[in-house]
Amino acid sequence: MDRESHIRQLEPHNLLALSAYSVLLRFAWIFKTESVIIPAFLDSIAGAGWLRGCLPVLNRFGQSLPPIFFARRLREARVKKWSLLGTSAGLGLSMIAVAAIWMLTGDKQQIWLPPTFLLLYLFFFASNGLNQQVFGTLQGKLIRPDRRGELLGLSGIGGSITSIIGAWFLLQYWLSLPDRGFGYIFGFSGLGFLVAGATCFFVKEPPDVGHVENLPHTDGGLRASFRLVRDDRDFRRLAIVAMLFISIQLLFPHFQALGQQHVERDQIGFQLMLWVIAQNAAVGLFSWVSGKLADRFGNRLSLRLQVFGTASVPLLALLFTSGVGGWGPKQFWITFFFLGLTPVTIKTLTNYALELTEPARHPLYVATLHASLAVPFIFSPLVGWLVDLLGFERVFLGVSGVILLGGLASFWLIEPRHHQRDELVELQPEP
Repeated sequence: MDRESHIRQLEPHNLLALSAYSVLLRFAWIFKTESVIIPAFLDSIAGAGWLRGCLPVLNRFGQSLPPIFFARRLREARVKKWSLLGTSAGLGLSMIAVAAIWMLTGDKQQIWLPPTFLLLYLFFFASNGLNQQVFGTLQGKLIRPDRRGELLGLSGIGGSITSIIGAWFLLQYWLSLPDRGFGYIFGFSGLGFLVAGATCFFVKEPPDVGHVENLPHTDGGLRASFRLVRDDRDFRRLAIVAMLFISIQLLFPHFQALGQQHVERDQIGFQLMLWVIAQNAAVGLFSWVSGKLADRFGNRLSLRLQVFGTASVPLLALLFTSGVGGWGPKQFWITFFFLGLTPVTIKTLTNYALELTEPARHPLYVATLHASLAVPFIFSPLVGWLVDLLGFERVFLGVSGVILLGGLASFWLIEPRHHQRDELVELQPEP
């Protein structure tokens, strides 16, 4: 049996194994949700808007730069799943470190706490960026393009169900504690990431074959990513859509800050839990719908609908805090429901990028895509400062307009599944 036939024979097993990994990862992730738990934690040790604005910068740059330099090494690895295990361990250990520091520190307002947390936060997202790169490469190797939507759907539905159960029975109780239970929350999250990593042992991955010493040395690092953006028009258009869409994450720390201004203090813990549940329930629903659309019609249509939907999220936040038309803070959870589009859209962007090239170059394409997502985040501290200066309304309206431009730019994208590409970027060494 040849290698490709062997991979196809193992596909049903690996579809379930990778789905199980994603479900457990999502279950661990809900205890440190970026739009709710992390900014609430930072506000408890330092409440400045500009400091909240640092979170998206560290988040995205941590996810974007390490994968660029890891791309060649990942391509050369004959078995990719061990890299997935290692990055999962990085996620878990960084969260356990945050939990230990919180539980062992008496005075939570010490000056060294914010920079220490932000450093661990950066390490966490460096691990996460590598994790996404490895997972994307692994699914590109083991799962056919027209079944990756099924993987997305299974992961989303299963992850949402387990996450909501965890939030209702554990997160709700921990958030009601005097110190919001951050030690338990981050400790449990860290253990969850380690358990997710253990599922890598169940992935059946045939080793890659070929002579890695013949790979071009430019197939990794910043130079290869710049050449890819320069030479591949279809990828360049995808990068533009991605950069405009990801502006939504510049507002992530500020959604919960806006919502908390309109919630009674004794209800904050319950509302935080409700927002987390709404967002995770949406990820499951949107993953299933988007996966079905992508498998049947291609990733372009699914991506376009997701970007336009994301553009509405800042407007919903302003509507539910304005009191116009009878809407009010009790409906603010709907904002977080539609925020669930964000992680699903990032996965769709990745799946689209995988279809633009052959498997051998998947690590580079995924790494360069995530690097392009980092570009808008140089403005994140500025956005936090503008929120302090101008208020939420003007900033939220501006970001919504930027995302809308991303939806319009998606009409320039090809559908790679139904389009014969007339150019492939060879990325040969410079003469």
